[in-house]
Amino acid sequence: MGTVEERLAALEEQVTALNERLTPTAPAPTDSEGVFWALDGLKQRLPSDGTGAVLYTGTVRVAGQHYDWQYGRTVDDVLAADWTELATTLSALAHPVRLRLLREILDGRQSTSELAEIEELGTTGQLHHHLRQITAAGWLRSAGRGRWSVPAERVVPLLTILTAAGR
Repeated sequence: MGTVEERLAALEEQVTALNERLTPTAPAPTDSEGVFWALDGLKQRLPSDGTGAVLYTGTVRVAGQHYDWQYGRTVDDVLAADWTELATTLSALAHPVRLRLLREILDGRQSTSELAEIEELGTTGQLHHHLRQITAAGWLRSAGRGRWSVPAERVVPLLTILTAAGR
């Protein structure tokens, strides 16, 4: 078994090794990429006298599906838009059950019967109510016969909103 000091040293080594494996680290930029490589690319495409632009992009693999997406708008376009028209789309995400539904569907539980097995999602009536709300807002699509999917063009935007909300 060893001495107390030896056992303590062995435990400290194990804790250090576990911490190193569990601590998330951001990938370091390569020599050809700066920290703001996406931002630098956006700036190169904008006129120098403009007010700027917003860009979001992602490459995602969930439940065996791959999604690549990129979208950008000028600041002038974003500020000129009627933001009140976005209330329904955004409010559909403002409920814990709806967020859980979207997460489960992205993870591959796509049938109403599979979703109904999750006790935290409520009764079947409540489940259908939430499915209707997020479908009407465009975050879900009926894939036929009680099956649901997040439209491909909404996967990266959804994950972008969740990333921004988490700061």
